[in-house]
Amino acid sequence: MTQKIIQKLSYGWRLFATGLSFFSFGLIGLLLRFLVFPVLSVLPGHRLQRISRGQRVVHYGSYVFIGLMHRLGLMTYEIQGLEKLNRPGQLIIANHPTLIDILFLISRIKQANCIVKASLWRNPFMRGPILNAGYISNGDLKKMIAECVEWLQSGGTMIIFPEGTRSVPGKPCRFQRGAATIALQANKIVTPVTLSCYPSTLTKAEPWYQIPCRRFHLTMDVGEDIALDEFITIKPKSIAARRFNQFLEDYFTQQRGL
Repeated sequence: MTQKIIQKLSYGWRLFATGLSFFSFGLIGLLLRFLVFPVLSVLPGHRLQRISRGQRVVHYGSYVFIGLMHRLGLMTYEIQGLEKLNRPGQLIIANHPTLIDILFLISRIKQANCIVKASLWRNPFMRGPILNAGYISNGDLKKMIAECVEWLQSGGTMIIFPEGTRSVPGKPCRFQRGAATIALQANKIVTPVTLSCYPSTLTKAEPWYQIPCRRFHLTMDVGEDIALDEFITIKPKSIAARRFNQFLEDYFTQQRGL
């Protein structure tokens, strides 16, 4: 009986803490939009310098958010190979098991760009960070690819989830070809990052309040850089992108043990 009471209290606390975390996320977004970024906008500097400042602010905000979830007892985490990140001109390709994947990655990468759904540009909590960090919209595919390639070739870091949405637990990876196309056109560093979450939570099919029976454990495993030489030489480019995309699907499916 005592054990059941403890479990219920633990569940109740984690449910409350989850709501508090996402409330805090929204509050951080509003503070950044209406307080922090307006102050930063008056500082001198060209566009890339302003974007650099914006990305650092989002990095620190993400670090605080992940730290809050950890300290509230909602999650534990483990990172392997962190030293392989934070390199100029690096394309980070990752799978996408949970809602907080991008925040977890950005919390460990000081300056990074990413692709954002066009609909999120109208989100009042996220609009400020998206605009000031110079994130790239997926609204126009050709423009998106060109902007990502330009960013990488200028020495910037890019995070892409080729699935385009969160993974389906227990299912093989199915990637859109955009990430492969960007990687081959930019021809810069490509680093795979495998994310795992157990018990599964914050998937696309689960609302935020549908929490697991215990705190979840998130792991981030940074793999070795992927050589592009054998794919770059394939003609036409559409075939090269298709084959590289298949390589990525096979890699992440294997890493996830499926």
